[in-house]
Amino acid sequence: MRRPGSADPGLCHTAAMAIPGMPSTYDDLRAVYVNCTLKRSPATSHTQHLLDHSATIMERAGASVTHIRAVDHDIAFGMSPDMAEVDPDDGGTERDDWPAIERQVLDADILVIGTPIWLGEKSSVATLVVERLYSWSSEKNAKGQYLYYGKTGGVVATGNEDGVKHCAANICYALAHIGYTIPPQPDCGWIGEIGPGPSYGDEVDGEPHPLGFAHEFTMKNTTFMTWNLLHTARMLKDAGGVPAFGNVAAGWEAGERWGYPDPTR
Repeated sequence: MRRPGSADPGLCHTAAMAIPGMPSTYDDLRAVYVNCTLKRSPATSHTQHLLDHSATIMERAGASVTHIRAVDHDIAFGMSPDMAEVDPDDGGTERDDWPAIERQVLDADILVIGTPIWLGEKSSVATLVVERLYSWSSEKNAKGQYLYYGKTGGVVATGNEDGVKHCAANICYALAHIGYTIPPQPDCGWIGEIGPGPSYGDEVDGEPHPLGFAHEFTMKNTTFMTWNLLHTARMLKDAGGVPAFGNVAAGWEAGERWGYPDPTR
């Protein structure tokens, strides 16, 4: 598998391996992994190591995988879908790479946001990515639902101190709020001992860190998360997404209430 996280990340697709017991096929599914590290390529990203492990399972199951390192792109701040189309007097910018990234996200069935942990929080880059996803969330899909309905989301977090569950809770809520379906056990992570020390994938005295790649809890959660993303995406795709009943803005604006009680009575 090509090492992802390069300056020109792109689509990876390897032939599905015979994974015993696979309950379905997944070769029509697409996943996008957005690494929100603070390090530009080609610097090593510890978060990318764990994203790679999840992506390998995806590819072995037959899914197509795209890796994006957000910090390698000129993503503008702002809450309009394309900040390059906004008047400079209203905060517009000369360039905004987000629309091109958004198109890849929209083409995918699965989105995984990877983030390092700083001061117990997701990275500033992850915050920017979530904000830009949100800036598109008022757009509609083919059913008239909000744009991300029918898509599946998950989170990978790595760091040297606590914060995996906090970061996952924060990002998973944001994804769910804008329309993503969040499966059971939708996150995985790794944290080392509190304080300075090896990060995920580092070597110690020239040898692999014993609590790095072979950390049992991290390996288990990474595997569970990845398969839950695949299963959920499979079910949603087979069902044609989320039913468009009770969740279409145009219907509400036209007076449909789908069983909501009349508040005047």
